[in-house]
Amino acid sequence: MNPLLVNVSELLRRPGNDKDLKLALLPIDLDIDEPRINAIDSLQAALHIQSLTDGVVVTGTLSVPWHDTCRRCLEDIDTTTVAVIHELYQEHVTNEEAFPIVGYQLDLQTMLRQLALLELPLAALCRPDCAGLCPTCGIDRNLESCTCDNTVRDARFSVLDELKDRLN
Repeated sequence: MNPLLVNVSELLRRPGNDKDLKLALLPIDLDIDEPRINAIDSLQAALHIQSLTDGVVVTGTLSVPWHDTCRRCLEDIDTTTVAVIHELYQEHVTNEEAFPIVGYQLDLQTMLRQLALLELPLAALCRPDCAGLCPTCGIDRNLESCTCDNTVRDARFSVLDELKDRLN
């Protein structure tokens, strides 16, 4: 039995009924082939399903463990991102953002897969204030400081820089 197919026939009979689900999933269960997500790491979903007059609302969280390298200092990052879930499923889809209910079943795979992948950062940082590596000497500026002059100069403004130096 597929844990990602949830029968909601009982919920749809009475609006306001609800159900809680806790799922531990491997990336392969969600058809995720992403190098930053380890194939043996478990993704945890805590879901609350509530029926409405025109469908079902799924709320909860999805915890996604991932690994990457900081784009500034090249340190390894091992962390977990938590995605907030608030999705609508409808038998007769009237909302363009809703997922379909097919045969009184919710297929959670597509929704959870999309959330897991969308929550991964485009460019990972070990911390928001990461100072990165010095482009001149290569020292990790999070751990040490250097005396390198890392002033970025634009050759197009060299004449103005010379004028500024003469005036000072």
